[in-house]
Amino acid sequence: MMNLFGNDPSANLLPCDGTVNYFGCVLDEEDARGLFRNLLDEVPWEHDEVVIFGKRIVTARKVAWYGDSDFSYSYSGTTKRALPWTEALARLKGRVEGLSGMGYNSCLLNLYHDGEEGMGWHSDDEASLVRNSSIASVSINL
Repeated sequence: MMNLFGNDPSANLLPCDGTVNYFGCVLDEEDARGLFRNLLDEVPWEHDEVVIFGKRIVTARKVAWYGDSDFSYSYSGTTKRALPWTEALARLKGRVEGLSGMGYNSCLLNLYHDGEEGMGWHSDDEASLVRNSSIASVSINL
């Protein structure tokens, strides 16, 4: 796998408009495949319904929302209620927290079926989020 960013997680990859630290591969291929299969089988995936530029659309991607409690999260005109962590997600959460030195209370899972789907440039600026809080992102590409 090609590494586009280097291996120094202390290096800020976005020095002008925030902070992005890249930790490289956090799972080996076998663990990533196992986690991916687990998530496909155990997560109650749903298509997302969002409002973009005033229009309600159903996205091709599927989503699921997990958290420390059943609190809600609203974005783009939709609201999710957090499901309790699965064992696999709790392990991944612990690994990410250990690497980043930050704590996380929830996780929005996005399932993209192929390279044709994706997320456009956006800000996670909903009023319910703590200003300048940390957001972790893990991608599993098989």
